[in-house]
Amino acid sequence: MSKTVLDKILEGKIVAIVRGIESDDIVNLVEAMEKGGITCVEVTFDQSSEEGKKNTLASIKKIKEHFGDRICVGAGTVMSTEQVHQAVEAGAEYMISPDTNKEVIEETKRLGKVSIPGAFTPTEAAQAYAYGADIVKMFPAGILGAGYIKAVKAPLKHIPLTAVGGVNPQNCKSFIEAGAVGVGVGGNLVSPKLVKEGRFDEITAVAKEYMEALK
Repeated sequence: MSKTVLDKILEGKIVAIVRGIESDDIVNLVEAMEKGGITCVEVTFDQSSEEGKKNTLASIKKIKEHFGDRICVGAGTVMSTEQVHQAVEAGAEYMISPDTNKEVIEETKRLGKVSIPGAFTPTEAAQAYAYGADIVKMFPAGILGAGYIKAVKAPLKHIPLTAVGGVNPQNCKSFIEAGAVGVGVGGNLVSPKLVKEGRFDEITAVAKEYMEALK
């Protein structure tokens, strides 16, 4: 299963990061992004609130139930092995974290899921990969820049890197050209304001813009 999910992530090149969206709106949001060509969606854990965590799990479950294999759904901001288990139970197929946490990576792999931990330095990227990560998320990419990804990839060609944070339609292709296998996109695509106002056509349009830029 992991291989299939990993292939989908690598082929899709873009993971939409859903943060601060109510589970009641999640199906309409994902439908809008799917129309724009996006097939990988990450729903992040809100670590500041129990209610937020429950909302994350409810959203993952709804995406899995409604879209099935059409959408590859994962959990984001996964910070503990308990959250790995909760996310898997809800239907998450991959775990994304902002940090390099050995226990989270190992538990994700033990459960047969795809592991995408976060890193900032070459040392962290190498450690994450040694712990079993499938892809290492370089974060925050917008601050680091495509040149940084290219520099890190020079000695670490064997480690698949994805760029997350500050990625927009104008710079997304530069990260791929620098050697990243994909990008993660949050607020520039998944706008809580547009969702709240029901402007899903605009979200579809932005999704298409990203997909065109990444061709």
